[in-house]
Parts: sequence; C-alpha cells; structure tokens
Amino acid sequence: MLALQFAGMTNRRTVTALAGLSHPVRLDLFRRLCARFPLSVSAGDLAAHYEVPRSTMTGHLQTLERAGLIRAERRSQFMFYAADTDGTRWLAEAIISDILGDSAELTGRAETSSP
Repeated sequence: MLALQFAGMTNRRTVTALAGLSHPVRLDLFRRLCARFPLSVSAGDLAAHYEVPRSTMTGHLQTLERAGLIRAERRSQFMFYAADTDGTRWLAEAIISDILGDSAELTGRAETSSP
C-alpha cells in the first residue's frame, strides 16, 4: 500500500540525488561547489572546512559524484571537484516537474502568456 502512495517518486535517479543531499556535510559541499562553479576545488581545500576524517570526506564526495551532482577530475595525485551542470539542472527540473508537478503555486513559476 505504501509503495502505491509513492509510486510517482520512485524514480531511482531522483531518489539517489535526494539521498546524496540528505547529509548536512554533503548538502554543504554541494552548495560550496555550486557557489564556486565553474571552478574546480581540490579535495584538500574542501576538507579544510570540515572536521571529518579524510576517508569520510572521500565517501561524501563519492556519494555526490555517484548521484550525478558533482564531477571529479584527477590532476596528478590530487582530486578536484566541481558541480556537474547536467546533473544539477536535471535535479532542479526533477524537483519542479516530478515532485512539485509544475504547480505555479508551489514553484513560483508564473504561467507564460503571449503579449
């Protein structure tokens, strides 16, 4: 019965992206990378803002990457991260279309009209 209630929200990609942002550190990492876009930021620079072990930070970054929200690039022995434009745009559209249902009242999007 519960599965039927949430049938519209079972899109695996949507669930994965939202789960990726469900931890406060990952949500803040994503915000930080979006604010720095289009620049890439080294894992070390990102880690300097959080009091978490290096392995935990790596796990957070990999979760966001698997969710398609950020991209990683290896430069020599260093990893650099940036917001992924396709994944970020997809998530914004998924929230508006799939979850909110294009409701002008909920999304704040006005109906477009021709002049």
